Order: sequence, then structure tokens, then C-alpha cells
Amino acid sequence: MRLWPAGKAALASALIGMVAQPIVAAPVMTGGEPGMPTPDTGTVPYRWTNVKVGAGGYAPNIVFSTVERDLAYLRTDMGGAYRWDAALRRWVPLQDDNASSSYMGIESIAPDPVDPDVVYMAAGMNAGQPAAILRSGDRGATWRIVPVPFAMGGNEPGRGLGERLTVDPNDPRRLFFGSRHDGLWQSGDAGATWAKVAAFPHAGLGRPARGKSHGGVAFVAIDPTSGSAGKASRRIWAGIADPGVSALYRSEDGGATWTTVAAPELFAAKGAIDARGVLWVGFSSGIGPSDARTGAVWRYTPDGRDRDVTPPSWTASGAEGGFLGVAAARSMPGTVAVTTIDRYRAGDSLWITRDDGRTWDDVGPRSARDVSATPFLAHEGRGADFGHWISGLAIDPFDPARVAYTTGATVYATTKLGSTGPVRWTPWTAGIEQTAIITLVSPTNGAPLVSGFGDLAGFVHDDLDTSPPPSFVDPYLSNTNTLDYAGKAPNVIVRSGSIYAERSRDATLGLSGDGGRSWTPLRVPPVGTPPVRDDLIGEAAVTVSADGKTVVASTIVPQVTRDHGATWRAVQGLPGRVRAVADKVDPRTFYAVDVANGRLLVSRDAAASFAPVAGTGLPTDLKPAGRQGREAQSALLAAPDRAGELWLQAGSDLFHSTDRGRSFVRVNGGLTVELFGLGKGALFAVGTLGGTRGIWRSVDGGRGWARIDDDAHRWGGRYRVISGDPRRAGRVYLGTDGRGLFYGDPR
Repeated sequence: MRLWPAGKAALASALIGMVAQPIVAAPVMTGGEPGMPTPDTGTVPYRWTNVKVGAGGYAPNIVFSTVERDLAYLRTDMGGAYRWDAALRRWVPLQDDNASSSYMGIESIAPDPVDPDVVYMAAGMNAGQPAAILRSGDRGATWRIVPVPFAMGGNEPGRGLGERLTVDPNDPRRLFFGSRHDGLWQSGDAGATWAKVAAFPHAGLGRPARGKSHGGVAFVAIDPTSGSAGKASRRIWAGIADPGVSALYRSEDGGATWTTVAAPELFAAKGAIDARGVLWVGFSSGIGPSDARTGAVWRYTPDGRDRDVTPPSWTASGAEGGFLGVAAARSMPGTVAVTTIDRYRAGDSLWITRDDGRTWDDVGPRSARDVSATPFLAHEGRGADFGHWISGLAIDPFDPARVAYTTGATVYATTKLGSTGPVRWTPWTAGIEQTAIITLVSPTNGAPLVSGFGDLAGFVHDDLDTSPPPSFVDPYLSNTNTLDYAGKAPNVIVRSGSIYAERSRDATLGLSGDGGRSWTPLRVPPVGTPPVRDDLIGEAAVTVSADGKTVVASTIVPQVTRDHGATWRAVQGLPGRVRAVADKVDPRTFYAVDVANGRLLVSRDAAASFAPVAGTGLPTDLKPAGRQGREAQSALLAAPDRAGELWLQAGSDLFHSTDRGRSFVRVNGGLTVELFGLGKGALFAVGTLGGTRGIWRSVDGGRGWARIDDDAHRWGGRYRVISGDPRRAGRVYLGTDGRGLFYGDPR
């Protein structure tokens, strides 16, 4: 990750000796005979662009700067952080140069309350991965990383709590951080070093057992009225989201001593302090985002007097769901907004008070959402609702009518939250792409890209720069696990997927004859004794022949249909759960890797039966060729333009066959391969060469490789799937786990 350049007087002592080094790309090497593919060596400059969807994932919070109008930051649970750029009118990703997977899970974010150029982040994916405080003096363009000994959980339950990280507005070199597992921590040198606050009453519960979680010190709030410029604030509040301990503490001496504050028997989930020093706390019975059954909202004056200000209409509707969204209007004291989470029966909503909590306005019933810019939010044929997993909520410090909130799929904002009349919410997502891509295909005709997402099903991308409408319905599958297209009839596409437990299960396989725009469910007959619909488990991959007439479902007893699912027959010789791979040119040929028995299998009768083939040149152990899990990219691929040509990854090696699998040659040279894909005249891979992990291209069949990413495009190294485009030379598609879907082209 790039270093944070010096130049901020307030932080100069923390930056002595730190100099940012420029990134210099290695020269591009060229050569070869005219008219022949040029072997790749060195690097090839690529332009990387997000395939547009628009947000798409869980953003636990949004935070406005209190010192500069129209400056805001967004933190996500696995896609890093973003800054709103008012001049560009879009969100700018702040961690694309980060190569550490863990640092893409943002636990907390804190803009400096004095200097608009300074911002801090707490980063760490979960308790088992590295954690750090990141410091920037240029609004997140570059960062200085400070590894810390306390674990974080940017992608754990409770990631919507906060904010855990805070800066003293009276002494901005003084920071506090409430950790999940190890109590309260303090820095006196702008985050360069950290020490545990020994006097804090709750030392933490330690790292949780596997499969368990807890919230720890959920938020820290500093009262700006308890100090003055240059003199540290004295009053500090800390909320706790752990069982068996007090929920709220207060210090009147800068953290030297602490007292317990009266609170309901719930977790103190979210805290916001207004310009008068009044603290507003959202309480919840769970830490979120899926375990909050009830909650409350309380108000605390600077002297500690408390008042329950829970919205009465929430109580009357069943008191369901906790309060994980709390925001105070800095420019209008007494104006505060709160949001619920996990309010399943009545639906989550937003309440606002303009009289210090005496009365509340439920904004939900008078709200409407315009999702035309991101139409996927209207998936399953339903209109977009208020949202789920609402934990991020912010009121613009300079404009109390401008309010934004985050959900599990988007960020909504309005600029006109008045006291009466309809409220129009629109996605505030330009520049945000925070999704997990499971699978993708680039067919030989039709749309250039068809993708399979986690949580959002998937899309047909006719235009890579426009958010696509939902089309993966009937069946609707929240996760698309495998995709395949017919090589000679590319409008025929099949998909498999899985669905959330609370949804009805009727089919997990689908067949399309129009390039993925409409679908017919495929239902595989029950097998076994007693008969079971094994296809509904969601583990079965699906494959289609080159002519689009034969479909193979890799259920526990693999089945084949030649009449669009009207009838099925058991496939002979293909073990259960083994994925079939169709030859993209010859409709009668299929392949498969029998990992358990170390064999390559071939069918020459349109998947009626499979038989072993010698496969000389392959390693004796083919177990590494069987990637585990229903979301794993296939290790065996057929060339899109030549019959009988196969590429097989076994472990970190890549093998090539041109004779239908009878013989293979190892072709990856010195590249350690993690993922690979095929394009027009090129191979693409994620792997490591010469100690450098990155994205690579070969135009000579794997003998030479050139790096096509660079140090500014690392995306946490969270790669899920890669494929070239069979129609456009040089084009590559890359699916990440958290930073969305990219397409890359040579510059």
C-alpha cells in the first residue's frame, strides 16, 4: 500500500523519516515475428474499469466530515472504504492499491474534526487476521499503516456498531478506539502508537470461540464541550455490546477514571453526540445484522441525566428490531434520526425528532425510492423496500435536510427530509462497487458478459458501464454458483445456485434460450430411497452442450436431459457431484475430472456415458484439480473455438491438451497458478511469478507471462474468478470478493 506523504504540521512528528516512493512500472518487452503472437514478458499496462452495478453489498456506516461541507466517507465490510468527491460527483475507492485481504474489512472510520485532509481507519477482516490503524493526511489517497495487537472484525457480526474510532476535537492528536475483544485503547500521537486504557472497567472478553462473536466496546464518543482548543476534552462516553457487563460508561477526567451510567438491559450499539454535548444512544438486544429482536433509544445530558426517548410508534408496532442507526444534526440541536434493524414484520424504518425526542416522525410510510439508476434493487419483481440491515445513518452537519442511510445492498440519500410531505430517496452509489462475484462467462455471441453474484443472483451485462436490470428470476437464486453457455448456440445458458434458508425451494437450476434474459426452471427427479430432490440442496453444477440441446446436472446421481428438463436419465460412468465440462465445438463431447479415482473422464455420446481416458502427462495425483465447494471456479476448461482442446489446473500447475485429453503438456512456466481463464488468443491467470502475486497474461500458450495489474490495482488480492473474452483480444474479466466485477483492456 502506498505510504502517507508528509506535509501536515499537526502530524509531522509522527511522519519523520517517512517518504512516499513513486511507483515505477517495468518496461514492456516486445518481440517475435511479424504476424505472430508476441510472447509476454515483464508487464503490459492495462486499464481497469468496474462493471457497473452500483453498491450491492453491506456498508455498515457512512460518516460526514464536520469541518468541510460535502465531504463524507463510507466503510464497507469487505470492499474497503470510499470517499465522496464532490467535484467528481462520485465515490472514490480508497484502497485499490491495498494487497492485504484483511485490510479490506473496515471496522471503523474517523475523519479528523479539525483538518479535513486527515482521516483514520481501523481495518481488519476478522479475529484471525491482521489488524491495523490506517492514517492518511490526503483524504485517503495514501495511507500509513500501523499494525495493532488488538483484533478487529470488519466482516464479523456487529460490524454495524460504532463508531469505535474517534478523534478528540480539542486535541486531534488524541484518539480512542473501542476494540471488540480487548477493551479500550488510546493514542496520543495521531495514531502512530497505541496503549490500552488500563483504568477502563471492561477489559474485553478476549477472542471468541470459533463460530461465536461479541461486540466489545461498540462506540466511543467525546464531548467537545468538556474541553477547549488545545486542551483535551474531559468527558468521554463508551458503549458496550458484551453480555454480563454494564452497557454504558462515562469518564469526566479524560479517561483516567470511569463510572457506570444507567441504561436498559440491552447492548449499547450506536452512539452520537451533538454540539451541546448531549449523547444519543441506540440500544439493541443483538449486535446485528441479523440478531436484533428489540431495542431502545435513550438521551443523556452532559451531567449524565438520562431519558428514554424510544419512538412510541415503534413500541406500538411490536417493539421489534434494535436501533443501530443514530445520527444527530450538528447544525440543528435537538434534531436526531434513528433507524431500526431486523424489524421483520413491520419493516425497517427511520424516525426523526426535532424536539429532543419528545415526539417522533416515522418517515417510512411517506417514503418512496427511485432506483432507476440501480434497477437490481427491484429484483424478484418487487419494488424496492426501505431496506434491510440498516446500521449506517448520517445527517449532513451543514444541512439537516440531507440524510443518508446504508443497507445490506445500497446507500440511500435524500436532500429534502422535511417535516411533512413525501420523501424521495435515491441510491447514492456512483463509484461504489461492493459485491462478491462467484462465477462469470463471456459467451461467443450476445452480451459480452454474464455474471453470477453472491446475494444479488446475477446479471446479463449488455453494457458494462450501465447498471443492468434484474433477469435471474424463475428461479430466483440469491447466489449463482455456476454458469455455462452453449459454444455454438451461445444464447443458450444454464445456471445453478443456492437460496437463503427462509425462501421456498422449488428449483436451483435454470435454462435460458435468450442469453439469460428469461429462464425456465430445471427440476431434476428425486433419487435414492426414500426419494430426495438432491438438486434442491444447491450443490449441483450444471453444464450445456455446444449445440444447447443437452444439459447435465451434477447431482448425487448425475442426470442428463435432452428436452429442456421434461425427462431425465442417469449418466453412466460419471460419479456423483463431479462437474461435467462441455466441449465448446463438438456437441457430443463432454469431459470431467474424477478426483477421487485420479482419472480424466470423457463422453463421446452427448453425456449418456463417461469412460476414463489415459491423460498422459498429467500428475498421478489429480486431487488438486478438484476445487472444493459449490462456488469454486472449474479447474477444467474447454477452448471456446477448437474442438478437443482442454486446459486443466492441477494444484498450482496448468496443463494443455489438444487431443481430447489423451495427452497433456505442462504449460505454466514459472507461474504458480491460483485461477485461470481463456480469452481470444490469450491465457489469463491469477498467480505468483518471481515473488510477485498478481494478474497475468500469456499470448504464447503459457510459456511467457506478463503482469497486467499494477501496484495501484490490487483490491486486497481478493480474487474469485477470471476469464478472457472470446471475441475481443486482450479483454479480461475479473471477479473479486468485495470490490465488484472488473473488465481490463490493454492501454
